Amino acid sequence: MSRSHTTPRPVGVITRGTTGINRLRRSDRWLVHDPSVRRALTRAAEPLVVDLGYGASPVTTIELARRLRTVRPDLRMVGLEIDPARVVPGREGVVFARGGFEMAGLRPVLVRAFNVLRQYPEEAVPEAWASLRRRLAPGGLIIEGTCDELGRRCVWVLLDADGPRSLTLAWDPHTVERPSDLAERLPKALIHRNVPGERIHHLLELADRCWATAAPHAPFGPRARWRVACQLLRDAGIEVARPRRRLRDCVLTVPWSCVQPS
Repeated sequence: MSRSHTTPRPVGVITRGTTGINRLRRSDRWLVHDPSVRRALTRAAEPLVVDLGYGASPVTTIELARRLRTVRPDLRMVGLEIDPARVVPGREGVVFARGGFEMAGLRPVLVRAFNVLRQYPEEAVPEAWASLRRRLAPGGLIIEGTCDELGRRCVWVLLDADGPRSLTLAWDPHTVERPSDLAERLPKALIHRNVPGERIHHLLELADRCWATAAPHAPFGPRARWRVACQLLRDAGIEVARPRRRLRDCVLTVPWSCVQPS
């Protein structure tokens, strides 16, 4: 594990720490199958992954390690928490340590930071992102986002060393009425931008309209209806990523340029 000679002092504030079994399963599934993430993991000379701010229980860190090891069996997982009381002994090949945005001097190829920045002011996001990006290994990636308490509604940003690359919304097909219901789970960089005139507001409004237009396909199930809605979004000029497999979730991934704040 790569560390500096002196472990930096943790940077950040203690979060509420709420977590739960399988809470981050939707983002984990996306990570396992996303081509850019798979490339970063398979090409890395030192496949180190950091789960930043795992909360009061390390369960989601262990779940992430299990899932990512289907892509890179020899990867090393480190869970970091700024609260020393939450640092637990290692298990299942996962190490837990104290750390924040300085990432304890580590240089990971992949960082997950979920439900961390949600508790920060919006103006703190650019520096937090920059701090994480500076500490990435070459070719590294960051997934930063939020989800609800049961993990049924998730939204995240994928970043690399140059900045944000894409936004993804993922939800349980059977518990969400319309795409805009995920607005309350937008990452801190966007949650206050969901107002007329902003790109994220336009995207959610358009996604709702496409979802409504696809209503005749509802008898075939919400996943089939969402596939039609996605095609309608593409027809409207939105660059919606095409998944390489059938998804159990409803997923919408667009370039960051589609939602970048004005």
